[in-house]
Amino acid sequence: MTNRYDAIIIGGGHNGLTCAFYLAKAGMKVRVLERRHIVGGAAVTEEFHPGFRNSTASYTVSLLRPKVIADMKLHERGYRIIERTISNFFPFQDTYLKLGGGPGRTEAEFARFSKKDAEAYPKYDTALEKVAQVLRDIALQTPPNVGGGLSALKAAAMQGWPLAKMDIGTQRDLLDIFTKSARDFLDGWFEDDHIKTAFGFDAVVGNFAGVSTPGSAYVLLHHVFGEVNGKLGAWGHSVGGMGAITQAMAAACEEYGVEISLEAPVDKVLVNNGKAQGVKLVSGEELYAPIVAANVGPAMLYRQMVDASDLSEDFNRRMKNYKTGSGTFRMNVALSELPDFTVLPGKEKAEHHTAGIIIAPGMDYMDQAFIDAQQFGWSKKPIVEIKIPSTVDDSLAPPGQHVASLFCQQFDPKIDWDQHRETVADLIIDTITDHAPNFKGAVIARQIHSPLDLERKFGLIGGDIFHGTMGIDQLWAARPVLGHGDYRSPIKGLYMCGSGTHPGGGVTGAPGHNAAHEIISDRSVVWKALHRRR
Repeated sequence: MTNRYDAIIIGGGHNGLTCAFYLAKAGMKVRVLERRHIVGGAAVTEEFHPGFRNSTASYTVSLLRPKVIADMKLHERGYRIIERTISNFFPFQDTYLKLGGGPGRTEAEFARFSKKDAEAYPKYDTALEKVAQVLRDIALQTPPNVGGGLSALKAAAMQGWPLAKMDIGTQRDLLDIFTKSARDFLDGWFEDDHIKTAFGFDAVVGNFAGVSTPGSAYVLLHHVFGEVNGKLGAWGHSVGGMGAITQAMAAACEEYGVEISLEAPVDKVLVNNGKAQGVKLVSGEELYAPIVAANVGPAMLYRQMVDASDLSEDFNRRMKNYKTGSGTFRMNVALSELPDFTVLPGKEKAEHHTAGIIIAPGMDYMDQAFIDAQQFGWSKKPIVEIKIPSTVDDSLAPPGQHVASLFCQQFDPKIDWDQHRETVADLIIDTITDHAPNFKGAVIARQIHSPLDLERKFGLIGGDIFHGTMGIDQLWAARPVLGHGDYRSPIKGLYMCGSGTHPGGGVTGAPGHNAAHEIISDRSVVWKALHRRR
């Protein structure tokens, strides 16, 4: 291998691979540097117990942009998504609620609790879809570089024009979503707590906040702007786990000549006279390229990989205060049998076993979980989403047995997780067992990812699955900071292509796509300037 390239990508997660693909397709010589032994970042499939494989971090699909799927020809490379029969199953103390499953089913479920809410649901769904479409429309657009002169003003006007054409009702909904708490937003639509809980859960997924925290309504929206197999807002399972997606992406990259290096952690970005020159690996090896694109989060990039002397005092201060910490505790468990829920008995596979199973019985329960985490470090009664992918993909576990993903909130990333991880893992298992009495006895093995484990293993600072809090102060042109929301860093030639940029977290491929197009555009400008000089 040579040590000189047109572009170097730090991090082989899905956005890094997406960025590398587009750059290589444009004719650039690209090398991807991945710190782990496997490509894919947090979207990987691994065996965590003999015979049991699972998506060990990211675990479900919806947000991956159709253009990225098509451009990388992922379907031709084995990409296949199985849609959920129903979207979510919520066991409460003495009843349950199922969400999704086809026309009329959600309304029928809601009518068991409130006829008024059942009638309101189609209007709510339509209103939310109109706002979600805004996110879809701008997901593959580069935010304007605020402070960048007339061109930035023009870009802002172009992206803002669809908003101006919205009817006043949709504009009001958009304002509500960006400013209100999930509780306040949902109170404006529904009266029954069970129904509000069914939607409020999305507001705390990967968000260290309560449903009453101002701004939490936006995270609710972020989880519904995706699609599966052309169905808007749907979620599904990637056959073979999330690693099947990134392996397909890696194959697309290699087809265009991308070199992918594993166990190649980057120590520093090399900078000379304000320009990126390449990178220095932890091994001491130096690789050179006029373009470096970082798929790591802004907190890791600017606090660990770039010397403070290469950045302005103001930028350093803002990156020091860049907010991370999604409050996430992630587990994988091997099961001898399916959970048998008290409110919906049965260990034979049923539609609720194939759904997202949400242990969050009430809006107050979700708020209290956050309050507990602030006071004690973790919630005494945590929020848990259970996904059992082996119910639709038997390649993941031995016959008759299962794997489950446990995606859990709220847990303070700042406490000593080496001391408390096992205690909290026991608490999570017990919380599920309160609703499915056979669960604890069915656990054969478990894999624990505390917030600290997520940081150590996947490079997610503060265990933040989104590479940074997704509040209004860290979104769009302000992600990660105003003046650099266009994927360009303060250092010429150093770009950002990860979830710490617009449109944010989740397996979208959008940051990688957008960053690549800005890199290609900048390179074209430089080439034309050199050509004119000749």
